[in-house]
Amino acid sequence: MLLAAGRGERMRPLTDHTPKPLLEVGGKPLIVWHIEKLVRAGIRELVINHSHLGAQIEAALGDGSRLGARIKYSPEARALETAGGIANALPLLGDQPFAVINGDIFCDYDFTFLLERAAALQASGDAAHLVLIDNPPHHPNGDFALSGSRIYPLPTSHFPLPALLTFSGIGIYQPSLFKDIPRGGTAPLAPLLRAQIALGKVSGEHHQGLWVDVGTPQRLAELDSQINTLQKTHLSKHNAP
Repeated sequence: MLLAAGRGERMRPLTDHTPKPLLEVGGKPLIVWHIEKLVRAGIRELVINHSHLGAQIEAALGDGSRLGARIKYSPEARALETAGGIANALPLLGDQPFAVINGDIFCDYDFTFLLERAAALQASGDAAHLVLIDNPPHHPNGDFALSGSRIYPLPTSHFPLPALLTFSGIGIYQPSLFKDIPRGGTAPLAPLLRAQIALGKVSGEHHQGLWVDVGTPQRLAELDSQINTLQKTHLSKHNAP
């Protein structure tokens, strides 16, 4: 599932007329980068939720066949927050663990890992698996503690753990995690995760590659410049005699 229902307030005025996942970096919309990477990883059954200017998302992506995917949509009359949006889409997601990716991030995480992580989640009975990243400048205090492959409650003086890391917006979840949220209900994800972490039911990993929360026009412009530079470098190497 790709999350694409947010209003993108910090990205205004760009998002007044364009939904944030359709803003472009490196010559293509943010959400298309995700879709292409998922397809290359062998993940082609996709669900996209939308609210603000959602018709534009459906018009741009269609049924996904142009990109090698099969896309179903979960429209929301109003944005339901992350857990509410996932719960609303459960009938489209099936009864096996599924991945959820924020539509407004850019990351070089290898999506082929999602397949084996989902299988491990199914076997372990954990409620969730989260991909964590180093704390970015705009979120210096982090979200969760990771030790080995387990996510723990916040460190204390009696239970010291490594420094906190930040949730990347990439996770794998059991459908049962969302069973108590009524369809169409608004609910954040963090309280659900913290409750399961307290029960020892959440695994995690630390991704140390490229990750950008494309939350402001400045970050969008910086990422666009970075990708264009990388593409030019790759092209020049490819064309070198």
